[in-house]
Amino acid sequence: MRGWRIIAACVLLALGGCSALRLAYTQAGEFAYWWLDGYVDFNGDQTLRTRDAITRWFAWHRRTELPDYVALLDRAAAEAGQDATPAQACRWFDEVRLRIDRAVDHALPDTAAIAMSFSPEQLNRLERKQAKNNAEFRDDFLQPDPAERRAAAVERVVDRAEQLYGRLDRLQRERIAQSLSKSPFEPERWLAERQRRQRDLLLILRQAQSGALSVTSATDALRTHWQEVKRSPDDAYQSYQRRLDAANCELLAQIHNRTTPEQRHEAQRKLRGWAADLRRLATPA
Repeated sequence: MRGWRIIAACVLLALGGCSALRLAYTQAGEFAYWWLDGYVDFNGDQTLRTRDAITRWFAWHRRTELPDYVALLDRAAAEAGQDATPAQACRWFDEVRLRIDRAVDHALPDTAAIAMSFSPEQLNRLERKQAKNNAEFRDDFLQPDPAERRAAAVERVVDRAEQLYGRLDRLQRERIAQSLSKSPFEPERWLAERQRRQRDLLLILRQAQSGALSVTSATDALRTHWQEVKRSPDDAYQSYQRRLDAANCELLAQIHNRTTPEQRHEAQRKLRGWAADLRRLATPA
């Protein structure tokens, strides 16, 4: 399963991203189940086991991780009023990745155990879903018209920035476009790496389904796969990823440093609001 994608989404949701954060988080377990079901179409026993695993994961996450997220958001709010350096931006990327890593690792044993029960048809369904997602990726990132592709890239970054800072003005948008024109991002390369990861995951799941792996071995294989998601075994892709990470850190710092005092105040307000919501969620009833 591409369970870590939904886990990453839950981490990012918990770190902020909607005005009804508490409501969204409390409903995230149900969303996670249906999202995963769309990939493999769980049978009756798998449904019970998956729902139970999701419930236990969220109980752990709420008890163990949310207090840490509160502290992280409080720190972010304190820093949002000042200019940022690319090194600081990279540190924030690393902070989020660390929390996603913990969340994924905690889910791996249950993921492996449930994957052992998949049928060949369920894995074929997963493969078809991956192909559909890749087609959607091409639509979103590989537009034939270069101008359309650039415009879509700018709009994605603007949308994310406006979630935190509020409305960006024309000059801020133009500067984002200028920065992105120098980005080393290569969607074709990203797609090829994404497809490699998908093939590797399917191989592990088919080995588990066939009985070639024990639950412990499947867990270890999924953990190795996750490490290779974070750091590709391809040296050339590693080099590309380092360049892209550095460019993204530079872009994030530039966007922040070009915001107005009012926009920074809005960012601080949102960050503190998200921290307050998570503080309530993390407090036992």
